[in-house]
Amino acid sequence: MGESHSIQKRAIRATLHKMLNYVEKDPEANLVKLADRIGSLFGGLFPPENFEKMKRVAADKDNVWHRFALSILSDLDRNVIEQMLVSLGVDAGYYGTKAVRSNREKYKCNIPFIILFDPTSACNLKCKGCWAAEYGHKSSLTNEEMQSIVSQGKELGTHFYMLTGGEPLIRKNDIIELARNNRDCAFVIYTNATLVDQKFCEDMNEVGNIGLALSLEGTEESNDWRRGEGAYKTTLEAMDLLKKNKCLFGISVCYTSKNIDYITADSFMDMIIEKGAKYALCFNYMPVGHDADKTLIPTPSQREFMYNWLKKVRNSKTGKPIFVMDFQNDAEYVGGCIAGGRNYFHVNSAGDIEPCVFIHYSDANIRTHTLLQALQSPLFMQYYKNQPFNDNHLRPCPMLENPEYLQKMVKESGAHSSDLVHEETPEELCERCKDFAEAWAPEAERIWNSTPHKDTHTQYYRDTPEGKAELAGCNGNCSECAMKDFE
Repeated sequence: MGESHSIQKRAIRATLHKMLNYVEKDPEANLVKLADRIGSLFGGLFPPENFEKMKRVAADKDNVWHRFALSILSDLDRNVIEQMLVSLGVDAGYYGTKAVRSNREKYKCNIPFIILFDPTSACNLKCKGCWAAEYGHKSSLTNEEMQSIVSQGKELGTHFYMLTGGEPLIRKNDIIELARNNRDCAFVIYTNATLVDQKFCEDMNEVGNIGLALSLEGTEESNDWRRGEGAYKTTLEAMDLLKKNKCLFGISVCYTSKNIDYITADSFMDMIIEKGAKYALCFNYMPVGHDADKTLIPTPSQREFMYNWLKKVRNSKTGKPIFVMDFQNDAEYVGGCIAGGRNYFHVNSAGDIEPCVFIHYSDANIRTHTLLQALQSPLFMQYYKNQPFNDNHLRPCPMLENPEYLQKMVKESGAHSSDLVHEETPEELCERCKDFAEAWAPEAERIWNSTPHKDTHTQYYRDTPEGKAELAGCNGNCSECAMKDFE
């Protein structure tokens, strides 16, 4: 980052500090003024309509997001608020986004906004249906490798990182050091919360650019059935400690056929909000790994319920003051599948660079390839050239909803299984998804065709001059023609 960017960021940080000092005197009365000043401060960085919406929310005391904004101001440490606004808002949201878009044009491949990586395969829990429970203490990324991922990512424009596993907080001291050395990045850590303690809370607030996503799934019974006896109690205790220390955190929810009623209950949502959670990151159970149980895949009717529940819980008048997203059902807002580097990819604890945290196939490793080389590898280029896998973005995934695509891409690229314990062919994996994909397809079509959708302004490879030329002269060899072999 150039010196002019550094100067601008320091000026923004100093102004934010003064603004928050002023608002803190009477947050309710001064929220509108804060929104107005933020609009002035960031006016040259983001579209004006974004700030107009912010001002309307700030002025509307009945708006759910008005209450959410007040909770951010009252519940979070000042350094965390300021640092995240700069790291996530300026570095990732503005400078990062510009660089990502530029590099997509330059390198003619997907460049991600987010990178996920696993500091370690080790985990101190053994949750039902989780492939990480099989991995054991088999592999870890070194500190140098984690820093290299971040450094290379920043060169491409990526300033947002999510840490998965295994249990990442087994490496919590190393993670704190990584965050401290990269203040121009934001880090979100998926964790089972068992290793959250007072010192770690203090360290989080000191660096300011870390948020947690604590695994929690409904009631004590529904949670501990999958995560083990005592997991629910431990997570709630960690939430209390994090709230007491004014740390930034939310929850991570894997919704299954057995827990949807519990994780969507008003009582559960109200409880996590009261505990201090600021976001809920939801994802559909994927039948990945040797011990995967395909009966845990939500049914089509449950999937539809989740789709409608999301709209209800995010309603600005009748929803809940918490940011909720669903990686599967929100695909319509991001133009379908975001994996393969289109918006994110994953590096496992052995260094294998995978297109998705759920897709354990790879043809590149950080110990032998740069990130850019991986993004231009045969497997990742298969993603780049085939996305979207379905124009109905309620069917975004090349595994769960379009399993014929994953089989084709692995075969065409020559990628290998990157599962750390049991190598799994794409045919074995996709066989578990076939029944759901067939049952969901007509329901997804019905919902998609009866619901208006916003234009995501997404440009796919097929829209580029290269893609149009390839399709025009495919002679039966384009991806759409190739897919007929699987129909």
